[in-house]
Amino acid sequence: MIAGDTQAVTVSYFAATRELCGTGQERIELAGPIRGEELLDRLASRHPRLAPLVHRMRLAVNGELAAADVVVRPGDDVAVLPPVAGGSELSAQPAITSAISEEPLSIDRAVAAVAHPGAGGIAIFIGTVRDHADGKPVARLDYEAHAALAEKELRRVLEEVHAADPSTRLCAIHRVGPLHVTDLAIVVAASSPHRAEAFAACRAAIELIKQRVPVWKKEWSPDGSANWVNLHE
Repeated sequence: MIAGDTQAVTVSYFAATRELCGTGQERIELAGPIRGEELLDRLASRHPRLAPLVHRMRLAVNGELAAADVVVRPGDDVAVLPPVAGGSELSAQPAITSAISEEPLSIDRAVAAVAHPGAGGIAIFIGTVRDHADGKPVARLDYEAHAALAEKELRRVLEEVHAADPSTRLCAIHRVGPLHVTDLAIVVAASSPHRAEAFAACRAAIELIKQRVPVWKKEWSPDGSANWVNLHE
């Protein structure tokens, strides 16, 4: 990193990732903090050969192995690590992936987070913005979250569902910010050896998320008026 350059991260690639990306190191400009998953998505877009395998990669930040929800900041040193030689695909991915994101959601990313050779079924719930509520037209929605609490509670919900059935893997990504009709607001995916358990885990997760995760929704009508959902109920 060039001295005084605080708007970039140094990304180093090792073993297979070095070959897939065609470089051992590069600088990535950042406007501010970014989630590890979002950084990997950017790297996948930058390096097409990495893209199909990016969900199998781990990050190390400033010399320490990082969790899936790590926040990468300008000035950090990041290493992109492929699965280790002695590991299996089943252990290379976390059982739980969760995020609150301002970026458009990816169904493929959620599926990749829970897919593995032992999964016989993957169930997905996709929450979208509809054009009406309580018989009134809706032009758009604004989602707002207490980021730190929402991230913790979202993960806690998935941990509870996973604890009830350790054979499942779960991913939940909730979007915040202004959303238009048909935009994806939340994607929940659950995998299991059998479809019944995958369906059950996916439904349990979304029901608990809606009850407990501190994310708020403001509905805007075509005439410009707006109200916070459930504020007066």
